[in-house]
Amino acid sequence: MIKRHFFLVAAAILLGLMVLAAVLKLAFAEDEGAGGPGGGGRRGGQQVSEAVVAQKPFSDQIRVLGVARGQRSVNITSSTTELITRVLFTDGQRVSAGAPLVELQAREEDAAIIEARANVAQAQREYDRYKALADRGVAPQVLLEQAETALETAQASLQAAQARRGDRVIRAPFAGTLGLTTVTPGTLVNPGAVIATLDDVSTIRVDFPLPERYLNLLRPGTPITATADAYGDAPFQGRIALIDTRVNETTRAATARAEFPNPGGRIRPGMLLRVSVQQGQRQSAAVPEAAVQYESSGAFVYRIAPGAEGSTAQRVEVETGAVENGFVEILSGLEVGDRIIGSGLNRIQPGAAVSVASARRQAAAK
Repeated sequence: MIKRHFFLVAAAILLGLMVLAAVLKLAFAEDEGAGGPGGGGRRGGQQVSEAVVAQKPFSDQIRVLGVARGQRSVNITSSTTELITRVLFTDGQRVSAGAPLVELQAREEDAAIIEARANVAQAQREYDRYKALADRGVAPQVLLEQAETALETAQASLQAAQARRGDRVIRAPFAGTLGLTTVTPGTLVNPGAVIATLDDVSTIRVDFPLPERYLNLLRPGTPITATADAYGDAPFQGRIALIDTRVNETTRAATARAEFPNPGGRIRPGMLLRVSVQQGQRQSAAVPEAAVQYESSGAFVYRIAPGAEGSTAQRVEVETGAVENGFVEILSGLEVGDRIIGSGLNRIQPGAAVSVASARRQAAAK
């Protein structure tokens, strides 16, 4: 019985010591939060960097997608079914207008030219003989006229045969760069079959939809910017060349055509471009993107406010606008010159003590 009471008393004493240790631990933790030895208020708060709300220029932008097209593009094809006898170009070659590209089999056309030249020679001899006789008064003038007509007919037949022979040589319709081809001498081509592609990429055209509400703001000549996935955020500068005369009744947009100089051929036909058009600039309050947090109810920042025991973080709801060059436009909620927390937001709580690292301060606009 005595042993039982002894164990109960020992257990009660042990429990009391554990409670006392927990209370002392909490007390020391609060002292550290209050600044620890030496006072100094709430200097032990989370260290953060500071940003200052400042004016920055922002612009309204129209952002759409468009597909790049060459200034002139064509598929080189044959108008007849025939064998290729000669290929006169190489893949990727730059050619001038009228340059021969492919020669088709032309045995019949060559024979027709030989026959036509023989007919011209015969007609020329007949004409020369009748002319000499007519000059001496031996042959009537009507025979000379008939011989002259026969000569002209033979010459016309020769020109037609030469034209048909010329059709057997496919030429570049304009200056440009040829694409890849799979044809070789001996390939049988059919009408419409693509022999090669030819593109003039000195200037790139991009057609994109322009909402009708912007038709009174944009004109031919308006500067325009485009980016492509192949080149990251590197911009291409161009201009609006033309706006279609009609508005699509379904999409309520007109087709606009932009032109981009393309030195070096960096933009290739078929590439997807992100086109943006600026509509002037305005000055607005701005903060770095890292300073803004978003949730279902909207956006907020933490403003640095002085307190009795040091700086504290105050959560402020803000209305945001455009995002440009790493900064967010603030339409309401902050004033120019307000100090906010620029980074270190993950564990901040409203009213929490903060320690601003002056060496890491950020300026919202430089």
